[in-house]
Amino acid sequence: MAKKGNRIQVILECTEHKNSGMGGMSRYITTKNRKNTPERLELKKYNPILKRYTLHREIK
Repeated sequence: MAKKGNRIQVILECTEHKNSGMGGMSRYITTKNRKNTPERLELKKYNPILKRYTLHREIK
C-alpha cells in the first residue's frame, strides 16, 4: 500500500547548463514536503559536465 502524506518526489535540473546549449543534462531526484515548501525548490548541486556547483531548480 502506498504511503499517504505530504512528501513528494521532485526532479532538479541545472539552469546554467540548460541555457548554455551544451549536450547532456544534469538532473537530481530528491523529495520535499509539499506542506512546508509549496514553492519550487532551488538548490546548489554539483554539475559533472561543467565541473562546478550550479543552481538546480525543480521541474514539473
